[in-house]
Order: sequence, then structure tokens, then C-alpha cells
Amino acid sequence: MPERVYLDHAATSPLRPEAKAAMEEGFRLWANPSSPHAEGRRARAALEDARERIKGMLGWEGELIFTSGASEALWIALNRAKVERRIVSAVEHDAVFRAAPDAEVVAIGDGGLPDIAAMLDAIETGPPAIVAMQTVNSETGGVVINLPGRSNAVGEALARTGSLLLADCSQSAGKLPLPWADMAVVSAHKFGGPIGIGALLIRDFAMLAPIGGHERGYRQGTENMPGALGMAAALEAGGPESWATTPDQRTDLQLRFGQSGDWKPHGAHIDYITALTHPTMSAQALLIRLDAMGFAVSAGSACSSGTLKKSRVLDAFGVPDDVAARTIRVSLGWSTTPEDLERFAEAWAALC
Repeated sequence: MPERVYLDHAATSPLRPEAKAAMEEGFRLWANPSSPHAEGRRARAALEDARERIKGMLGWEGELIFTSGASEALWIALNRAKVERRIVSAVEHDAVFRAAPDAEVVAIGDGGLPDIAAMLDAIETGPPAIVAMQTVNSETGGVVINLPGRSNAVGEALARTGSLLLADCSQSAGKLPLPWADMAVVSAHKFGGPIGIGALLIRDFAMLAPIGGHERGYRQGTENMPGALGMAAALEAGGPESWATTPDQRTDLQLRFGQSGDWKPHGAHIDYITALTHPTMSAQALLIRLDAMGFAVSAGSACSSGTLKKSRVLDAFGVPDDVAARTIRVSLGWSTTPEDLERFAEAWAALC
């Protein structure tokens, strides 16, 4: 039997060997980083070293709060930011809507980006807000945030009203440069780090109300020091430039079948997440068939793909119900090989 091909990196990427080695070193420094004794101080030194390495690799000059992952980081930002309102785009991850169920929702425009006029109206109508926008959509690979700095209409509106931009970089951190933002969310297991560690990046702690506990009082629970070491090592191992596939090979996969058929995503797209629509077969049937053929893919976000309901994200993008029901997601990562892509292309052609 040939080896299975894993193409669900947008859900979780396999642990990089460099991250595993770093975590093993972390487990040897087993003490609580908050303890005052020598063992605790050694653990604290390792944790703080990882914090600075992660900030350096991400090019972040502000503060970093370690969390259990992106979901907790989003909750802290959306519930502890010193503003009165919350605004989100319609295609945000389910974790955003769980953290801010009463948020004002801005629809997606024709270009696959939040409707700028509606976003400006939401920001400027009312007291200061925190505005949550993802950089890359986890189900389609669409680039949602395109804000390189404050020198644009949205950035100027945020500054004028005292509002904050929260960038969910779960699907882009370690692969693309961080966008300009007041806060950003990253998740280690999306780029080959361990599950159970992430971070909230923040320009200034003054933007958040403390909650008590660890991480200077902004997060409860003992820090995951081995996870932080693994996260730093995974980032240092390299982004897409270190992958086995080249940008041309990844783009070729999309051109061959990913951007064709009866639905074509709008706007800019990254080359490591592709939404595929089958001519006739349902997404659930496709997952079963492909799994039996040795391929691991998904029908959308891992947090919601276990349901049979239509994807909320595809609905927000305006994808017809019958098309969304036949759409799956293929996502690549550091361990994907050119041979994996060829095998999948052959399997997909056989199914179509």
C-alpha cells in the first residue's frame, strides 16, 4: 500500500522535527516558569527567550501574550480590549463568532474583501470598536486583509475614531509577513509547531484590560513553556521557502483544477489552500472516497467540518447551496512533496 498523503495542513500541520527537538529540551526544564527557585528561573529564562525569538521571526515590535491557541487569543482580544464595540467580517472563523456573538457583522463585497463602504460606516457610526479581520480565509485561501499600513481609508478611520484592528493570522503567520494591525493572533500548529500553543500579539498592553493570573496578568493559566520552545523552533525552521514544493508547483495545482468549475473564488489567493468543487459528488462522499484512496482532505474548517450544514463562510462568499455542497478544501504545508501533488491530481481526475 502506498503511503497516505496528508493535504489538510490548514487544520493542523505535522510537527516539524526541529519543533519536536525543542520541546524535548523544554520537558527537561520541567519547572513552573513562575516559581522563584532556580529551576523555575531556568524555565522562565527559556520561556522569555522563546518569546523574543518568536517576535523576531514574526517581525513584531510590540508585546506577546502566550495562549493555548488562536481561539483563546481571539477571546482575550475581543473581550478584554478597552473599546465599547466589536465589528467582524462575515467570513471570520467560527472562533471569532463564539468569542463575540453580539458583534456587528460586515458583509463581503464583490471582490472577495469586506465591503469597504460598509466597514467604514460601521467603524465611524458609534463609539470606538475592535475590528476583527482574518488575513487568509481558511476554507478558500482568499486573502481577506489587504492593509499594509494606516495609509488607507480603513486605517485612517480606525485612527480617527480610536478603534483597533485585530488581525487573525492563523492561516498566514510563518508563511506571509504580518499585516499592519494593533493586535494579531497566531497559532503554532498551523506552521509545524505543537498543538496547544499560540499567541496574541499586541502593540501596547494599555489596549487590554488585565484579567489576572499569568502573562503579566493578561492571561490565566501556567504557560506552556515546552510548547513555546517548539513554536519558536518551528518558525525558525522556515516558511514556504523551506517547503518541498515550489510556489510554481503549488500554483500549478490550483491552475489545473482548483480555480475552475462552476465556482471561482474572487480576489487574491495564496497558493497553499485550494477550494475544489466536484461536478456531481457531494463533499461528504468525496471525503470518504478520497480517504479510502489514501488522501486526507477536509470540507472546510476543522472546527465545523464534522457537521452536514452548509458552510457559513461559503454562504457569505455568495456560493450557491448546491455548489457549496460539492466543495472540499485541499491545503498544503511543509511536509507536502511534489509527488503528493501529482498523486492527488491523478486521484481527482479519476473521480471526475
